[in-house]
Amino acid sequence: MSELEKKWKELADVKAELAERDWFFATSGNLSIKVSDDPLHFLVTASGKDKRKQTDEDFLLVDALGHPAEETHLKPSAETLLHVEIYNRTNAGCGLHVHTIDNNVISELYGDIGEVEFSNQEIIKAFGLWEEDAVIRIPIIKNHAHIPTLAKEFARHVHDDAGAVLIRNHGITVWGRTAFEAKKYLEAYEFLFSYHIKLRCLTPLAL
Repeated sequence: MSELEKKWKELADVKAELAERDWFFATSGNLSIKVSDDPLHFLVTASGKDKRKQTDEDFLLVDALGHPAEETHLKPSAETLLHVEIYNRTNAGCGLHVHTIDNNVISELYGDIGEVEFSNQEIIKAFGLWEEDAVIRIPIIKNHAHIPTLAKEFARHVHDDAGAVLIRNHGITVWGRTAFEAKKYLEAYEFLFSYHIKLRCLTPLAL
């Protein structure tokens, strides 16, 4: 099995797991995984596909600019430029972007502040934060319709090999050194979002 085939299968497995969680409403979301560093090539989801299904046209190979690296009739996801920023600025190996109700609600609740933070949650250890009073913060940026503008603002928060950015009323983009790490972080963030919303509904005056 070639490296490309291995990475395809790895990303397809992640897509299948996220699809089981119903995190791909109305063809939304996009995923990517790095295949090579020199030259930079990565697989990214094809535009307009139902990501709850597995097909031979789920992904296409693109270059460091997000352009198809091979002849194909497929179009890269509209937000491929976000993945371009991740791979050109970090040593990340995988990027995941999903639109869920919870992450959209959180982004609207805290969008004017420009970030949301969480603490006193055991699941924060998923991010490698083991101290008792650990805090995790996620920046929230404006949902620019012009993707190059969105990518430029997104890039301001892309510094480390693992991280996350919320796009207001659009979704969360998470990246990690491996597909496993990116998925773990995504699941942990979504847990925090869901917990916070439920707690706020139950105790609105305390939050």
